[in-house]
Amino acid sequence: MRYRLVIFDFDGTLADSFPWFVRVFNEAADRYRFRRIREGELEELRGLGGREIVRRLGVPAWKLPLIARHMRRLAARDIDTVSLFPGVDPLLRRLSDAGVVLAVVSSNGYGNVSRVLGPENVARIHHFRCGASLFGKAASFRRVLRRSGVAPGEALAVGDEIRDLEAARAVGIPFGAVSWGYTTAGALRAHGPALSFDRVEAIAEGVLG
Repeated sequence: MRYRLVIFDFDGTLADSFPWFVRVFNEAADRYRFRRIREGELEELRGLGGREIVRRLGVPAWKLPLIARHMRRLAARDIDTVSLFPGVDPLLRRLSDAGVVLAVVSSNGYGNVSRVLGPENVARIHHFRCGASLFGKAASFRRVLRRSGVAPGEALAVGDEIRDLEAARAVGIPFGAVSWGYTTAGALRAHGPALSFDRVEAIAEGVLG
């Protein structure tokens, strides 16, 4: 076993929520008075880090917690339209059966995360840190490490955004980048993750060796 602890991001990593996010984003933009995503601009934004996206769209930093809460409410409203990526159920089962400690760190709310995961998967997760601030995942990673008693080098953070990679790097946790989430695979690979995954099933191979 290469890693004793795997810390998963949720949206875009375990859950296929990007189509929902695209549908509701401009609704949030109108409500909180920042720039809408223009037609044809989405793919460019998917190649950027979170802070650069915030800057491009003119979102004041003080509004970020308000926007995050609003998006969690919209996610709860539309939760039945979001599902796990194919292969996530057997992935979590295989890792759990192998004795890997599993955690989920997400800016989404626990109610939304647990609803999409379902009770069997929730029972496999040892640590949840939900409702984290958009750029506050490093602190959540440190807390999971403390509670699990696993050293940073024995853990793997798996996610789909540059901010996830930066948070893992700040704590000394290797990062596994997935290609099917919010950020393009090329943009993530340019930041030098420890591992890159093009298939959900490949995560177990990378973790278990």
